[in-house]
Amino acid sequence: MSDKARKNRYNLRDVASHAGVSVATVSRVLNASSQVSPATRDRVTAAMTELRFVPSAAARAINSGRTRMVAALLPTLDNSIYSRVVDGLENRLADFGLSLIVAQTLDDQNTEFERANELINIVAEGFIVAGITHSEDFLELMEHIQMPVVAISYFAPDNKIPTVGYDNWEAAITAAQHLHELGHRKVAAVHGHLENNDRTRRRREALENSGLPIDFEFVQVEISVAGGCEAARRVLAEHNDITGVICFSDVLAIGAMNEFQRNGLAIPDDISVMGIEDLKSSKFAYPSLTSVRLHVQEMGEKAAEAIAIWLDEQKRPDPVKLGIELNKRESTSKA
Repeated sequence: MSDKARKNRYNLRDVASHAGVSVATVSRVLNASSQVSPATRDRVTAAMTELRFVPSAAARAINSGRTRMVAALLPTLDNSIYSRVVDGLENRLADFGLSLIVAQTLDDQNTEFERANELINIVAEGFIVAGITHSEDFLELMEHIQMPVVAISYFAPDNKIPTVGYDNWEAAITAAQHLHELGHRKVAAVHGHLENNDRTRRRREALENSGLPIDFEFVQVEISVAGGCEAARRVLAEHNDITGVICFSDVLAIGAMNEFQRNGLAIPDDISVMGIEDLKSSKFAYPSLTSVRLHVQEMGEKAAEAIAIWLDEQKRPDPVKLGIELNKRESTSKA
C-alpha cells in the first residue's frame, strides 16, 4: 500500500509538496488571496482534490486569527420561535461565510454566563442573545473582551447591546385591542414564567397598563401545548365569566383551544382565543387561530446580517425594529 493510501489526513505541507509550492501559497489559496496566479491556484486546488484534503478549522483560525463562528445563546429550542430564529441565523450567516453554534440557557443567567465563557474559549467571535436582561458578569465579560453581541426578540433602541426585534408592548396591545373591538371585557392572558424573561414581562406590563376597559386575569403556565390545556382548565374552574383569551404564544393558544373544545365549548361562539406569534401551522388549526404575527425568521436573518457586518467591518449595528401585524382568523368573534 502506498504512503498516500495509508495516510488518513493530509496537512498544508502535504498539499504544498504535492503541488510544488510553498505552504504560504497554499494558505493564500485557502484564503482566496488575489496574490496567487490562476495557474498556481489550479495546481493547488488539484492537489487538494487528489489528496482529499479538508482544511482544519483550527488551522484556518491560526492562520487568519478568525474562527468565523457565531454563537447563539437561546433559552430553548423547544419553542418554535427560536427554532425559526436559528433557521434565519444559519441561512444568513452562511452568506457571509460564517457558521453558527447554538447553546441553550433555559432562561437562566448563570447558565448563559457559563456557556458564553465556554464558547469564547473554543470558537465564538460574536454572540446572539435573547432579550435585554443579562447578568452583570455576562455584560462585564462582553465589555472586557470587546465581544460583538446582538440581542433579539426585543426592540430597545437605547439598550447597551444592539437590538434586533419587535416591540413586545405593541404586540400585546394589538391583541388586546382586537378583543376590545369585538366587545370582550373579561379576558384571560396566558403566559409563561416571568422570571428572567423580559419579553413576557413586557407583554404583561402592556396589558396591565393598556388603559382599555378590560378586566384581565393572568394565568402563568409552562409554554407548551400541555401548558395551554392547563390554562384552559384553570380558566373554566376559576373564571367562568371569561369571554376571550390572549395567549402569549400560539403553542399555548392551540393547547387552550383543544381543552376548551374537549370541555364542550365552541370556539369562537362560547369563547374567543388568540395567540401572539403566528406559527405557520396556526392557520391550519381548528378553528384557524387569530394571531399577532412576529417576523421571527426575518429577525434571525437581520441579526445575522448585523453581527456579520460588525465582525467583518468593525461597525456596530444600529437597532432594528421589525413590524408586527394582526392576522384575523376564525378563533375570535364578537362577545
